[in-house]
Amino acid sequence: MCERKSARRGAMGERLAAAYYRRRGCRVLEMNFRTRRGEIDVIAQKGDMLIFAEVKTRDEAAAAQPAEAVTAQKRRRIVLAAQGYLLLHPELAENFMRFDVVEVTVPRLGTPRLNCIENAFTL
Repeated sequence: MCERKSARRGAMGERLAAAYYRRRGCRVLEMNFRTRRGEIDVIAQKGDMLIFAEVKTRDEAAAAQPAEAVTAQKRRRIVLAAQGYLLLHPELAENFMRFDVVEVTVPRLGTPRLNCIENAFTL
């Protein structure tokens, strides 16, 4: 698959994930937050809970589940990025945190399916 199509598909998955969190009463604080040490696709807040979400979007025909792409190294980079975010926003440092993985599966025809794995990993 060409990089451009893959990037478009990934951006679509991130938009769907942000909409998912908004429907559940969350406020989306940031999308595609990047530091030198890592990246977080969606950062949301609901009450005193900060949600750092990694979004994985795959074609339905893909052999592996989207969440399987979130390796130990990727999790470490997400945690480092979350720490960087909290350094920039110390007013949020006392909040609870959770790390989600949002799987978006795109069928050949029809509507994409979203599965949110809450607390997919911890610090």
